[in-house]
Amino acid sequence: MANDEIVKNAADELDAHVSEMIKWHFSPETGCPFWLDWAKQNWNPIEEVKNFEDLCQKFPNFQDEWLRDLPNDVWVPNAYKGRPFNIFETGGTTGMPKQRIGWDDFRIDYTAFSETLSDDHFPRDDYWMMVGPTGPRRLRLAIEHLANARGCSCYFVDLDPRWVKRLIAGKQFDQARAYMDHVIDQALTILKHRSVSALFTTPKLLEALAERKDLVKAGIKGVFCGGTTMDKQYARFLVEEVCEGGEIGFVPTYGNTLMGLARHHPFGPENDFSIAYYAPQPRAALRVVNPDTNKTVDYDTWGRVELTTLTKEFFMPRFLERDEALRKKPWEQAPWDGVAEVRPFGAMEKNIVEGVY
Repeated sequence: MANDEIVKNAADELDAHVSEMIKWHFSPETGCPFWLDWAKQNWNPIEEVKNFEDLCQKFPNFQDEWLRDLPNDVWVPNAYKGRPFNIFETGGTTGMPKQRIGWDDFRIDYTAFSETLSDDHFPRDDYWMMVGPTGPRRLRLAIEHLANARGCSCYFVDLDPRWVKRLIAGKQFDQARAYMDHVIDQALTILKHRSVSALFTTPKLLEALAERKDLVKAGIKGVFCGGTTMDKQYARFLVEEVCEGGEIGFVPTYGNTLMGLARHHPFGPENDFSIAYYAPQPRAALRVVNPDTNKTVDYDTWGRVELTTLTKEFFMPRFLERDEALRKKPWEQAPWDGVAEVRPFGAMEKNIVEGVY
C-alpha cells in the first residue's frame, strides 16, 4: 500500500505529463495528421484537456480499426517527419493486424524495465534466450534491447502464434502439439550447446521446456514470462515446480505493443499467488472500468482493462483491451492503480483460444 502523499505526487506527475502530451500531439508543429484532423472535426484538446481526468471524461474510446485500416503515415508526428520508422504488428490471427509505428519507445520502455530486474537472477554480461514470437512484433527488438541494456546478448527461437491459434481453432491439436515440440526442440538445442542464464518465453512454452530439461542444471537463473493468462493456481505451479520454489527468479509481465511493459507486484503464498501488474506511468496508464458507464470499478472488483498510451511517438486515449482484471490499490513502488489476475475479457462466459501464446 502506498501512502496518500506518494499517490497524490504520482497523480500530479501524470496530470502534468498528460498536459504536455496533449500540447505535443495537437500542435501543428509536432502533432500527427490523424490527431490534428481529429481536432478540426471534433474539439480542441489543448483547450479542454488539462489532466488525466479530463482525458478520461472527454475523449471517446480509441478504435483499433484505426490501426488496421489507416495508412501508417497518418500517425507520424510532424516532429518526426522524414525519419524512417519501425512497423510493429499486434494481433492479426484473422484479417489485417493492428500496426503501430515507432522509433525509440521500445528502447525507453525496456531500459526502464531493466532497473526492476534482480542482478542475482538476471546477471549482467551474460546470455539470454527468447523463445517466442519475433517476426513483425516489437517484442523481438525489445527483448534484445533489454538484454543489451544489461550487457547481455540474446539467442532467438521463433514462434508464430497466429499459426498455433489457427490450428487450435480448427481442432488440429496434434499439429499444434507437433509445432510446440518443434519450437522446444530448437530451444533445447541452444541450451545444450550454448551458455544461457536468462530466458524470456510464454508460460506454456516454459512449462513444456521444463518437462524436457532441468532448467536449474541448464544454468537458467531467471525467467521473464508473459503472453497468456496466469491464474493463481498456474502461477503457483510455475514458481514452485518449474522454477524450483524460487531458485530460478520468476518475473511475470503484462504488456503489449501498444502499452510497453507493466511490472508485477511481489507475489507468493502471502497473497495466494495473485499477480498484480502496474503500468509504466506516466508513459502509459491503466484503468479498470465498467465499459458501459466509463467509471472505474471498486477496488478488488472485476472490470475491463482500459489503456491510455502517452508518449511523443504515440498517443492512444482510452483503448479498451481484450482483457478483464481486478482493480488493485496503489503500491509504494508504483503508486497508482494496478490490474490483477488478468484474463481475456468474457473468459468466464466463453471459451477463449490462446494457444501457446
